[in-house]
Amino acid sequence: MSISAAHEPATVVEPPLNDVLLLPLIQAALLEDLGRRGDVTSQATIPADKQATLTLTVRDDGVVCGLDLARLAFAQVDPDIEFKAHTQDGAAVSKGEVLATISGNARNLLTAERTALNFMTHLSGIATATRKVVDLVADYPAQITCTRKTIPGLRTVQKYAVRCGGGRNHRLGLDDAILIKDNHIAIAGNIAKALQQAQQLAGHLIPIEIEVDTLEQLQQAIEAGAELVLLDNMAPETLHKAVALCKNHPSGRIKTEASGGITPDSVVAVAQTGVDFIAMGYLTHSTTALDIGMDFTA
Repeated sequence: MSISAAHEPATVVEPPLNDVLLLPLIQAALLEDLGRRGDVTSQATIPADKQATLTLTVRDDGVVCGLDLARLAFAQVDPDIEFKAHTQDGAAVSKGEVLATISGNARNLLTAERTALNFMTHLSGIATATRKVVDLVADYPAQITCTRKTIPGLRTVQKYAVRCGGGRNHRLGLDDAILIKDNHIAIAGNIAKALQQAQQLAGHLIPIEIEVDTLEQLQQAIEAGAELVLLDNMAPETLHKAVALCKNHPSGRIKTEASGGITPDSVVAVAQTGVDFIAMGYLTHSTTALDIGMDFTA
């Protein structure tokens, strides 16, 4: 499935992450790669004063993400390296397109190459997968969100990649929203108790969402005052009934979010139920990296 521009602009303009957030990731990756002796291959094969130019080229259609991480990888190895981006994060790109040109000391270019590519291929893969799913459900009101199923240490940039693909973020962490799940309910005693205790703690600035997986549980949540429900692992026919129940409730429209193993193959059927949001852990834990390479030009 190719990237479609039928419903989305060619570029999703997402404010870039500050370098302060990215530098620890770059430094940790470079330390891991450099080990105790540095890049012995480049030291052994490339003259110390050799200059070179490399191009960062995409080898398949997709959505680019991670250019600032690539820039910082080269800058951390050698501040004199010149990194010139030819596109921006969130842009739809075509096979063979040059994303950036990088010039400087050849040894240092090769030392930073893999770190730059690792971040870019991974994050561009997430952005590309997100854009494809967003395009699939563009005719429906549902918005695509990611989850906390991220690689430890990379959540900030993985969620940024989802936004570059046109998706939205669910919780960034445990501290920015209350999401009452099945184990919380079981330990609290029941849905009403869990919601009541959450409402007492939350105040007016912390949103509360509660997970249900049956229509009976949904009714209990609504009666307890739920305003946002996570409809987990429901079959499409049950999901239709759950969404209708929330939309038509006399207390006002209750927001709905579907979750539970949703993939590109099943997302349209879920969107057709009329849910407001579709949570997809797939976007950050199961997507394929976008093929991007570094090519020597001079």
